[in-house]
Amino acid sequence: MAKDIDGSEIGVGLPRKLLAEFLGTFWLVFGGCGSAVISAAFPELGIGFTGVALAFGLTVLTGAYAFGPVSGGHFNPAVSLGLAAAGRFSWKELGPYWVAQVLGAIAAAGVLYVVASGNIDFSLANGFASNGYDEHSPAGYTLKSGFIVEVVLTAIFLIVILGSTEGRAPAGFAPIAIGLTLTIIHLVSIPVTNTSVNPARSTGQALFVGGWAMAQLWMFWAAPLIGGVVGGLLHRIALADD
Repeated sequence: MAKDIDGSEIGVGLPRKLLAEFLGTFWLVFGGCGSAVISAAFPELGIGFTGVALAFGLTVLTGAYAFGPVSGGHFNPAVSLGLAAAGRFSWKELGPYWVAQVLGAIAAAGVLYVVASGNIDFSLANGFASNGYDEHSPAGYTLKSGFIVEVVLTAIFLIVILGSTEGRAPAGFAPIAIGLTLTIIHLVSIPVTNTSVNPARSTGQALFVGGWAMAQLWMFWAAPLIGGVVGGLLHRIALADD
């Protein structure tokens, strides 16, 4: 069963949970990737890496408060898998959650494409906020570097999520900790991979870019999912509130 942001069980039907996951993932991708595509390098007033990192953190923070009481506020296949590995989420709901999250990300990327393509200088060749490594890493980092950073940061993300939603944690503050953690994650890894830690987020953008982005997408599923399981198991074995 899904958990609320305070760690309590959510007793709503699966269709409502899936709608909440769709909308929350849509908001995360549209707000985060939208800031990268539209605002990051805007002449003179561009928000840069710091602004994009804050946008991702704020979308997950606000989304957790808005949709978390319905679905648990995962918005990320790696988070759902990590929560299942930690014993905090139902394995039978994992597949439907993944579908809702990926569809939400694709819908957000589609709306973002329609908006961004209204600019005369827009081109998918600029990357459309896709994730990449080697020549498609923002700073030229290798596959090995990208894989390691995605695994480690996703694992840390799960540990923060699990710790901040336990009964011993202050009630109602989990989204703040989770949002700030996602901000830090982006500050670290935007130059390395353009930051995924979320296979759904990566999939939506890659589908529109095609080519190299689709060829490299496997890594942005494999590494975050591994990191999610590692974080979930570490918390369950060594850190969980008994």
